[in-house]
Amino acid sequence: MGINEPLNRKLRMGLVGGGQGSFIGRVHSIAACLDNRAVLVAGALSSDAERSKASAPSYDIAPSRAYGSYEAMLDAESKLPTGERIDFISVTTPNHTHYEIAKAAVQAGFNVICDKPMTFDLAQAEDLLKTVEESDVIFAVSHNYTGYPLVRMAREMILAGELGEIQAIRAQYVQGWLRTKLEEENQKQASWRTDPGKSGAAGAFGDIATHAFNLGRYMTGLKPESVSCHLKSFVEGRVLDDYGTAVIRYENGGLGTVTASQISHGRENDLTIEIDGTKGALQWRQENPNEMIVRQNGRPHQIYTRDPNAPHMTTSGAAACRLPSGHPEGFFEGFANVYASAFDDMAIRGGGESINRRDTVYPNVYDGVEGMFFIQQCVQSSQENAAWLPLLHPAARR
Repeated sequence: MGINEPLNRKLRMGLVGGGQGSFIGRVHSIAACLDNRAVLVAGALSSDAERSKASAPSYDIAPSRAYGSYEAMLDAESKLPTGERIDFISVTTPNHTHYEIAKAAVQAGFNVICDKPMTFDLAQAEDLLKTVEESDVIFAVSHNYTGYPLVRMAREMILAGELGEIQAIRAQYVQGWLRTKLEEENQKQASWRTDPGKSGAAGAFGDIATHAFNLGRYMTGLKPESVSCHLKSFVEGRVLDDYGTAVIRYENGGLGTVTASQISHGRENDLTIEIDGTKGALQWRQENPNEMIVRQNGRPHQIYTRDPNAPHMTTSGAAACRLPSGHPEGFFEGFANVYASAFDDMAIRGGGESINRRDTVYPNVYDGVEGMFFIQQCVQSSQENAAWLPLLHPAARR
């Protein structure tokens, strides 16, 4: 959108990725449009030009705006009148392409929602951070679990001191879908996620441990000091890790653990976090996202439910709800809340006002850099027999 253009309309979305056989691209398109604040109008849906254009009808993208490449989309959209061009792009491609797409979009003046991990490696993340800082665009990273109502409620409770000083964070993300070598069966998701040329230096730790690490950072605000990590590939012949555990020291003296597995039989998408404070402890599980357990010694365990009208809900938790209690909300809604928070800042930018792009409700480019630093340091620590390495990136100190 043009600077100082009043935002009294839907935001126009351009999607990169999401073509035939994609999972996360479709999720992004649904989440972005869930609240009727955005409309998908353009796309470069595949690295194959013909497949990209063939995928467009399933998204109701007009043939004239179904582009054969992201370069073509950015070029053509930039030439359209301000009132017609896209306002933001969503990057939903494999990891190794995030950087070039996101950087080009930022340089063209478009807001960006980028899937995680933000880039292929840390050097790319740091350069992308610099590019964003030199612009005025809104840049969000889709750590979607930060959008769940009870996660936002827990964050508000913790930052308000209701759990006291936070001393321990235990986060685990356990799956089982890569127990067999699916990458040899031409399974699209397995093929690129286990390929170091496309996924990056880590497998399970880059794919899902980054979510667990980010969730602890988001909910507690604690800054990590150092990390010791063991990564392992249990499936014979697999290059990247499919299991790993990291121990984290935080600057306040607290300890944390992050465990990630993609080879645990029968486990589907079990992201669980437990946080211990001096006044209380809480637990939240993504597979049962509408309940959170809060515990205090000598008192019955409390089960907080996702209820926007209940007095126990915090302001941010209630604001993230769309339905009355008892109607489950989950994955799409969490994603949509990340989008909605970013849309709020896009609206402010569209009105010509300045924005604090560091302190945001949604994960931002700084969180993206932290995630890449986490991956790099965990991989290096594991290669050095779990040596303790620094974990606070300089960008987090600013």
